[in-house]
Amino acid sequence: MDIKLDPSRDDLPLMANTSHILVKHYVLDLDVDFESQIIEGTIVLFFESGNKFKKQSSSTEETYPSESNEACKFRTPEPCHIPVTNTRTVSSKMGYNDFVICGKGEKDTSGKDGNHDNQEQASGISSSKYCCDTGNHGSEDFLLVLDCCDLSVLKVEEVDVAAVPGIEKFTRSSKLRNQIVRELVALPADRWREQLDYYARCSQAPGCGELLFDIDTWSLQIRKTGAQTATDFPHAIRIRYTTKPQGRSVTWTSDQSGRPCVYTMGSPINNRALFPCQEPPVAMSTWQATVRAAASFVVLMSGENSAKPTQLREGCSSWHYYVTMPMPASTFTIAVGSWTEMKPEICSSNDLATGRSFSPFEADFRYVGVCGHMEYPCRFQNASATTQEIIPHRVFAPVCLKGACQETLLPLIPPCLFAAHSVLGTHPFSRLDVLIVPANFPSLGMASPHLVFLSQSTLTGMSQLCGTRLCHEIAHAWFGLAIGARDWTEEWLSEGFATHLEDVFWAKAQQLAPDEAQELQELRACLRWRRLQDEVRNSPEDMQVLRPNKEKTGHVSDSGSSVIKHGLNPEKVFMQVHYLKGYFLLRFLAKRLGDDTYFSFLRKFVHTFHGQLILSQDFLQMLLESIPEERRLELSVENIFRDWLETSGIPQPLQRERLAGAECGLARQVSAEVAKWVRVNRRPRKRKRKETEEVLEKVRHRWCELVVKHKYTKAYRNVERFLQEDQAMGIYLYGELMVSEDARQQQLARRCFELSREQMDRPAAEVVAEMLL
Repeated sequence: MDIKLDPSRDDLPLMANTSHILVKHYVLDLDVDFESQIIEGTIVLFFESGNKFKKQSSSTEETYPSESNEACKFRTPEPCHIPVTNTRTVSSKMGYNDFVICGKGEKDTSGKDGNHDNQEQASGISSSKYCCDTGNHGSEDFLLVLDCCDLSVLKVEEVDVAAVPGIEKFTRSSKLRNQIVRELVALPADRWREQLDYYARCSQAPGCGELLFDIDTWSLQIRKTGAQTATDFPHAIRIRYTTKPQGRSVTWTSDQSGRPCVYTMGSPINNRALFPCQEPPVAMSTWQATVRAAASFVVLMSGENSAKPTQLREGCSSWHYYVTMPMPASTFTIAVGSWTEMKPEICSSNDLATGRSFSPFEADFRYVGVCGHMEYPCRFQNASATTQEIIPHRVFAPVCLKGACQETLLPLIPPCLFAAHSVLGTHPFSRLDVLIVPANFPSLGMASPHLVFLSQSTLTGMSQLCGTRLCHEIAHAWFGLAIGARDWTEEWLSEGFATHLEDVFWAKAQQLAPDEAQELQELRACLRWRRLQDEVRNSPEDMQVLRPNKEKTGHVSDSGSSVIKHGLNPEKVFMQVHYLKGYFLLRFLAKRLGDDTYFSFLRKFVHTFHGQLILSQDFLQMLLESIPEERRLELSVENIFRDWLETSGIPQPLQRERLAGAECGLARQVSAEVAKWVRVNRRPRKRKRKETEEVLEKVRHRWCELVVKHKYTKAYRNVERFLQEDQAMGIYLYGELMVSEDARQQQLARRCFELSREQMDRPAAEVVAEMLL
């Protein structure tokens, strides 16, 4: 497909001025209203400011130009009700006590809340506001910029943390609110429980002055009259807001049992349409959240605790989660629905023993080495946690999938967790929930702290698809979450590692003999090689580069804002180049070192960099330093950048390796088996319907591809069913139907799309709509 790239449409701006001020903790207090399809409530942000936030570069070439700094400046307080270009500055009059604990709240109406309709600017970035300096303007007030989209902001106010009883223990003068917050965010790790308690108390403190705010397509801008620096700006603020039904961070839909649900689907815009936040990965924060919903719903979230509902009043329950490990706000995930916990029919006492939870307050803190991250209650420093091979885990799904979960998924989790621990060591997170998400989920899986989403497609057929995908998502606990990319364009640091590790974990989970594991990995490499060739042939060269910013990777503007190249391109979500090229690079390096040496190094790397953000060179430099000079054979960071990360197409070292290598033994067996069945099928014979149905259940996707390829009209009903029930994989099938240029197949694609369009993930629907034009 010929894809035209448009920077104003395809690039994602990260607007937050993280070089001046950082969010250290979020407290969310939210109500979920399925009737209105909104989430409403408050979020309290606790900040830390100072010159410790040094930018990596002052380069602004990757950000949008500004005509002048005036575009970002607020006027004096009087014109609060006068429209400014495309936005309105607001000082709202709603009182803090107007919030109804479990009510439906106000409808999202325009003209009442001072928030313009973001859809008016949906065509792209056109304002000159996007990269102005938001630091000290001399006589101008300091401007806080948060990433925000598709939200109705009702009120912003400073929080009077000094009014909290007992808070004086954090400062000599209880009147200095910013000093109180500075002391609170700096508490040592062994006081994490006390810290969370005071965060919660402060979040309920009264307001002590409304703040002026301005909102546009991509950001929320806040200032306090007279606060001219980040140090003077309030260090605890409360924002009252509501989401919008069409907000791009959450999906409102129905599960496989027809019951309503809502969840974060890993949107290209991340969580900025769920709550105002600092999106750049450098803004590592902790959070705690209280979420209320009707008592029939279960709330799952990224949290260290296995939350249980608290009955508030008839028909309404409250759920509370927290995390003590600082992570980017983009990793926050929530899912609310009528989920049922799936438990094994027979519970092994062995599993219970190995699955015992070690939460931070139980840690004996016998340090097992020194960590390089900011201070938090780290499992790598907890001697008990380091030996925990299987962490506590739960499985949730719609009740109609109970049988499939018990048969396929539940038995796989313990061996996959055990395998991961045997390869990489300490599990970074203390527990794991796995949720089978609705049919419109756009991929096979998604990992976030303590919570993994899996597509229902992984439950069909044998355990291979479910096992490998589960291993992939478990691998993200180390690569993608505990160790994150400092520049989001380097997503191979997450997806390449997870793809490479899924094979290793799955082989160990199955307890395969070394030669059998090697054969299976060679077969999967062969299949991925073919996929990579197809991907390179059918995607724009500009989107095949793993390090597109090259020497400017990790650079931000003076304020900390930046741009993610192609971050909004709907095609990018379905591309596998970063998975596949990253996988082949790591496979190449592992072969060069030998598996034992490579995985020994990987454990050392994990111990060194967990809890931190990295760039490609951090990994490559440490790896090459572990290789004796005589074995490097022209390997260098510069050569790897040139050959693998900064060029489009197939990397030359990979081309040479595939040309020189013999065909995989298992691939030869498969080819011989296919040839045999081609000969057999030429003989006339009657086929039993039962046999056909059994085969279809095991290889539905491949079967549908063959149906389309050979125009087997009798099985078109199977294609229709697949496109509606397996949307995570169905997008590729739409492409096959349209490329065939067969009128009946194209009509089938259009009919299925019309039936599924309303339930589909938005980026997926955009891609399919483009195919059908």
